[in-house]
Amino acid sequence: MFPFLLISILKKEWYGAFFKLARVWATVILFGMGFIPKIKRDTTYEKGKSYMFVSNHTSMTDIMLMLYLVKNPFVFVGKKELSKIPLFGFFYKRTCILVDRKNPKSRHEVFQSAQARLNQGFSICIFPEGGVPDDMSIVLDTFKDGAFRLATDHDLPIAPMTFHDNKKRFPYIFFSGTPGKMRAKVHKLIPSKGKDKRALKEEVRTVILTELNNPSMA
Repeated sequence: MFPFLLISILKKEWYGAFFKLARVWATVILFGMGFIPKIKRDTTYEKGKSYMFVSNHTSMTDIMLMLYLVKNPFVFVGKKELSKIPLFGFFYKRTCILVDRKNPKSRHEVFQSAQARLNQGFSICIFPEGGVPDDMSIVLDTFKDGAFRLATDHDLPIAPMTFHDNKKRFPYIFFSGTPGKMRAKVHKLIPSKGKDKRALKEEVRTVILTELNNPSMA
């Protein structure tokens, strides 16, 4: 799909086309690697409305599963370091909002970029743990403020999801993992309007952690 993906990133106005192609790519990757998504939805998303999509983060397949799950075009916010990955990084830095945590100025630039994308009618996706914990025993790391600050500033409904099996299927450990089902729970929307960002952050984290500890799906 490289030629088609390459053409779709030549202009910012073509991001919608890139997103559709990325969803096809993600679906091929997931099923091609032997992963079978099993989804339980407590809500659906309105076409043309912007959301803040968040989930737990344990695997590189989180990106693919998020693309598979969501039809509403969204833009990932992610750490700048990933742009150094061969080939993937080429598309990543041209289609995502990059944040450099070592640069205080980067936070302001992220908010400006997010505002521009929201004005275009897109949603935003952030993994609020800020990365995959080095300690594999951690069920859910603490959340950073960024996603919830953006959501409250722009009155974006939070669309939380829980990914149960991605760590087991494709962890950040070489020569490990296994094909099989990938359970994902799409939770009810959580409004952000008028809420304190820290309280909102804990509310969303509690929803995801509760599902991880007590799965609502087999």
